[in-house]
Amino acid sequence: MARKKIIFGNWKMNNTIAQARDFCDEAKVISDLAKTKDVIVGVAPSYLSLQYVVEHKESLWVFAEETHYADHGAFTGEVSIPMLQEIGVQGSLVGHSERRKYHGETDLDCNRKIKALIKANMGVMYCCGETLKEFDEGLAKDVIRAQVTVALMDLKESDLARVYIAYEPVWSIGTGKNASEEIAIEMCSYIRSIISELFSPTAAEKISILYGGSVKPYNIKGYLSSEEVDGALVGGASLTAKSFEELIKEI
Repeated sequence: MARKKIIFGNWKMNNTIAQARDFCDEAKVISDLAKTKDVIVGVAPSYLSLQYVVEHKESLWVFAEETHYADHGAFTGEVSIPMLQEIGVQGSLVGHSERRKYHGETDLDCNRKIKALIKANMGVMYCCGETLKEFDEGLAKDVIRAQVTVALMDLKESDLARVYIAYEPVWSIGTGKNASEEIAIEMCSYIRSIISELFSPTAAEKISILYGGSVKPYNIKGYLSSEEVDGALVGGASLTAKSFEELIKEI
C-alpha cells in the first residue's frame, strides 16, 4: 500500500500574524507544487495565527502546536479542542520534545490528549524521540517503545486512521546535528514494528511515520528516499513560503 509523503511545518514560537499573512500570500504556490509532487503539506502555527492561516490556507492542512485534553475548565493559559474546532483547525501536535522538556509533559499526558483528539474526530501528530544521553547509552529503542506504547494505550486500531507519528531525536532538533539517513530509516521502521505488535501488520502498513530534526532542503530528499520514512516534520525551514517551497521541490 502506497502512503503519500507528508511535509509538515512546526512554527513553534515564531511568525507573528503579519508574517503568517506573508506566508499565506504564497500558499497557493506551495499548494500547487505539492499537488504536482503528490505530497501532503501542512503547518502548525502559533495560536494567535491559527485562525488567519485556516482562512487562507489553500489546500494545506492546519494543526495546532498543542491542545489540552479537557474541553473546558480552570486551566489558565490552555486552549481546548472545541476552541480549535470552532475556527476549523484539523488536529494538533502532541508530545513534542520541547513540551516534554519545558512543560513536563508525560507520555500519559500525551495519551489523554490523543484520546481526546480522536474522540473529537481530529488529527494527531504524535512526536517521540530520545535525548542525546539516551542515544549514547544505547537506549533509543527502549525510550521510543515506551513513548509509543503509553501514548497509544487503549486506542482501537480504527483510531489510528487519525494518527501520524513523527520520530524526532531530541539531539537533532534545532542543533544542526542531523540523524543519519540510516538512523532515521531504522527508527521509523522500528516504530512501524511496534505498531504491528500493538495493533496489526495492516495497521503498521497504513500508518504514516515521519522524521523530524534539522530537516533542510539539502537533506530532505535523502530522508524521504526510503519507503519507511513517510515525510518530514520541519521546524525552521518551514517558517517562510520560500523555504517551504524549496523543501517540496527537493522531494
